[in-house]
Amino acid sequence: MIDRDLPLKKEIANNIQKLIKDRGWTQIKLSELSGISKSTLSDYKNCKTLINPGNVEKLSEAFGVPKSEIDPSFKTPNIDIVQEYENQKISSDSIDKLPICGNFSYVNGVLTYEDIEGYKDIPKSWLGSGKHFMIRAKGDSMINARIENGDLLLIRRQETFENGEIMAVLVEEEAFLKRVYRTDNSLFLQSENPKYPPIILNKNSKVKIIGKLKTNFIQY
Repeated sequence: MIDRDLPLKKEIANNIQKLIKDRGWTQIKLSELSGISKSTLSDYKNCKTLINPGNVEKLSEAFGVPKSEIDPSFKTPNIDIVQEYENQKISSDSIDKLPICGNFSYVNGVLTYEDIEGYKDIPKSWLGSGKHFMIRAKGDSMINARIENGDLLLIRRQETFENGEIMAVLVEEEAFLKRVYRTDNSLFLQSENPKYPPIILNKNSKVKIIGKLKTNFIQY
């Protein structure tokens, strides 16, 4: 499978190497200062593993630099969007009130939002075409994709996808958020946490692609 995170892994590896070199440190010293094991640091430097947000913070504190100097995704549009939204006043006729649901199901051909905790105002200009809804991330299966338990996620309803995209999926009425890959005979749902094996579905599986992850509203 294509490693879509490889460019980001390489950039993070280069950033870590540069920060170590600039300070005249060894990897052992960085491990001692950050509390991250030498083997894990080696995985980051060799682009084997995508660094998780917790370790970005540890390295940020150890080096005394902003998190974005280690992982450039910490200055992505997703974070900027949240800040922009909080700082501007948006007229009521230019926003959509999207449900924030804890779960969803598909009954008689109709998508049903369940356990709705409330609604969030989102500027229509951010959404573009299509229908959208929001969900709360659950668990730690997608932590290496910067998705942690409780994160607020914007989903665009669609049944099509490209291999490797993060999709909301129903399998036997159970909701999942995974990277999805299709082969001739199977559908693979891949977590972003090595402790979770892929879910392999065949043509007889009861599966429904619900939508594509568009934005993670990361708050700090």
